[in-house]
Amino acid sequence: MKRWYLGVVMAAVGVVACGPPAPVEEAIPESEPMAAEPADSAGTVVRVDPAFDALVPADAVIEKLADGYGFTEGPVWVRRGEPDPYLLFSDIPNNAIRKWSPTEGASDFLSPVFEGDPDGRSVGSNGLLIDGEGRLILCEHGNRRISRIEADGSVTVLADRFEGKRLNSPNDAVYHSSGALYFTDPPYGLREGNDDPDKELDFNGIFRLSPDGTLTRLADQTAPNGIALSPDEGTLYVANSDGANKVWYAYDVLADGTLGPGRVFYDVNEVEAPGAADGMTIDRDGNLFATGPGGIWVISPDGTHLGSIQPDEVPANAGWGDDGNTLYMTGRTGLYRIRLNTGGPIP
Repeated sequence: MKRWYLGVVMAAVGVVACGPPAPVEEAIPESEPMAAEPADSAGTVVRVDPAFDALVPADAVIEKLADGYGFTEGPVWVRRGEPDPYLLFSDIPNNAIRKWSPTEGASDFLSPVFEGDPDGRSVGSNGLLIDGEGRLILCEHGNRRISRIEADGSVTVLADRFEGKRLNSPNDAVYHSSGALYFTDPPYGLREGNDDPDKELDFNGIFRLSPDGTLTRLADQTAPNGIALSPDEGTLYVANSDGANKVWYAYDVLADGTLGPGRVFYDVNEVEAPGAADGMTIDRDGNLFATGPGGIWVISPDGTHLGSIQPDEVPANAGWGDDGNTLYMTGRTGLYRIRLNTGGPIP
């Protein structure tokens, strides 16, 4: 077994977008989006609503930080107890977790994640996050579980079965202030997806793992993927990455931690750009920074598309980093970031 383990800690990730407005004589009508791409930017910023300008500065630049990966996911910022904070992210096809540091650049962090025979499957970790004690939490495809890496490097399995049946392949997760962990469980880690003979659950679910270890099935979607809580924890957003139903759902979080009926929050089925509703993060004012067709869709809490951040590759996830105002984005093969006027909390 070959492993690198450089520490466990506490999270938040970030990215940044850019683009000066058009000169007055070339102004684009309000009904049309305004795109801008400075020469030194690794992508484009599209301004749709005037409210977007308060979130993304006119001179913001998308930076490409690293590349050469298989398919990157699950960015999480680590700073607790660390003199030099850094970002961790999953490299799913290569069965590894990578590290990027502002001082040291890109390096390996943990490899392999799954130690068995991949057998044609995407077996690496997907979503990553940090718990209240600074420990790294992994959504594992190959091992079909939620796990935790302890301070001494040992691994604790938090959830791998529901009612005696193996989970599909946990994808993404978010902590509630109660200590409960909400996570999604699509079949993407199974070679044949929903038709895989090893799939034991007859649904793709959204789950709640309580602090006492109780696992509760909350809702089903055809392809639940990215997941995030509103700042007041009253709404749970879940992306649905089914190519036939590319939407973000919103669920009211009830007093007992369960969910009310899901409702379509935003629909991108008519958008022809590559990509589907995938990972997301939320800023301190409740705006969604959600990966979708073509890039990061910035959507207000009332469901208004404010604009988009489009790095050179379609990103699969995003998270806050640095001081909380930088958005880090994991693309297909690369890692990107953009500095914003808004951001999210960093523990």
